[in-house]
Amino acid sequence: MKTRTKVILGVIALVVLVGPFAVPVNTSGTLTNKEAAALSWNGESEFVELAGHEVHLVTAGSEQSDQLIVLLHGFGASSLTWKEVLEPLSSIGFVVAYDRAAFGFTERPTTFGEVNPYSSPGQLQVIDELVSKYGQGKEVVILGHSAGGALALGYALDHPEKVQKLILEAPAVYGRGGAPSWLNWVFDIPQLDHLGPLAVSSIASSGLQILDQSYYNKGLITEQVVANYTAPLDVIGWERAFWEFNKAPRALDLVERLDQLSVDTLIITGDTDEIVATADSVRLNGELPGSALEIIAESGHLPNEEKPLEFVEAVSRFLDN
Repeated sequence: MKTRTKVILGVIALVVLVGPFAVPVNTSGTLTNKEAAALSWNGESEFVELAGHEVHLVTAGSEQSDQLIVLLHGFGASSLTWKEVLEPLSSIGFVVAYDRAAFGFTERPTTFGEVNPYSSPGQLQVIDELVSKYGQGKEVVILGHSAGGALALGYALDHPEKVQKLILEAPAVYGRGGAPSWLNWVFDIPQLDHLGPLAVSSIASSGLQILDQSYYNKGLITEQVVANYTAPLDVIGWERAFWEFNKAPRALDLVERLDQLSVDTLIITGDTDEIVATADSVRLNGELPGSALEIIAESGHLPNEEKPLEFVEAVSRFLDN
């Protein structure tokens, strides 16, 4: 009996340890990131080496402008979210919109060195290198939406000497992102790491539900809008990159540092935001010293897409002051 029990336990252990590797984990993507970018941007975008990987970005306006405006998209989005406001903003300054690691058409590395590009330190490094590359001699404006707003705020807190103006659109400041550092070892268990991309692939469908919640006027969610959000899912290996992003530490400890911000700041929100509650943006305005607040009527989580004219007007008023 003891021998039989040992055999059964051995088989169970073998299934647990080896079984996951028998599960095929394939990608639904069929294009390289550069092929997909060319289709969505008609060849009008570019790739720049930043923080150890190729970052996809699009620019608008004159590089001779005395103002640089860096645009950071939110979770599940890409530089395509800014398409309607790029040209209007380019009348104010030189605009750079880029795809954060794991999103859009930026390279999706599966191995990396000391700095993980999917982590907050890695993403803050990209911002810093963008500012160094394009912002010499310019007034630097960092504009971030949602999770990109949290990164923008983190960068301004870390580098107040490099940022002259900060614009936070529906910023996701009061939530905690990413895996806690003490849990990282769990995600690196080989069996779980193998299955991870399969586990997160459901974002392909759930992401569209989030998009629906992000709009006040659902009629504005056109086929083109949906295409903008789903195009990056054509990139080979997007699931692995999204898994790497989800297991990367992204805590920024922003709330504890709000009273340290010394950069002129505008907060923009829609009046019916269901993703980052409008009340959170109002609260942030009360807790950030000297910040201004613009609430755009009949708009949800994406005023830049739903109300691009009003969004650009709010940005222009702030930057003109």
